[in-house]
Amino acid sequence: MTKPMPQPAIRKGRKFDQVLEGARTIFLRDGFEGASVDDIAREAGVSKATLYSYFPDKRLLFMEVAKCECARQADEAAELIEAEAMPVEKVLRFAAERFIDYMSSEFALSTYRLCVAEADRFPQLGHDFYHSGPELVRQRMVDYLKKAAARGEVKIEDFELAADQFAELCKVDIHNRLIFGIGDCCDPRDRNRIIDGAIEMFLARYGVRA
Repeated sequence: MTKPMPQPAIRKGRKFDQVLEGARTIFLRDGFEGASVDDIAREAGVSKATLYSYFPDKRLLFMEVAKCECARQADEAAELIEAEAMPVEKVLRFAAERFIDYMSSEFALSTYRLCVAEADRFPQLGHDFYHSGPELVRQRMVDYLKKAAARGEVKIEDFELAADQFAELCKVDIHNRLIFGIGDCCDPRDRNRIIDGAIEMFLARYGVRA
């Protein structure tokens, strides 16, 4: 087993957000492997020296973008759900659609592969991403379920478990097929079948009958 290496430090400064925004554009367009530091610096409007002064390693920059993107989507979803005051079934459908769309994106797949590839050398990389990205999305779901339970829309005792179960119901075989490159994935009919099944099973366990 490879001995873990210390994770290089990220330095923040005046152009930090500018670098992140430029990197987000390039990473979303080209993925981790396809993105070049030259393109990122050009898009961000900074020199390569400035970029490297903030992020000494491209992996760190990618993971920082991934954390911010995950948090942004979680916040947008939470705001929309609160604003629309949707019934629980529609919220679950909305959450499932967003989850599957993100999970099946090349950006999400690149993030997963990078975390796995660097797990031995840089275990902190995946740890930091999980707690600033997926864990935040999970907590948004927990918060929603608690509010839904308080309104009498669902009956749940273990909210963390319920949130995890719904996420797994949405994943079923999609994640493995994507990671291992097994055939086409997520055509509209298959996607809708998975979402319908996830909602039906979740509400069968936690739903409140009128």
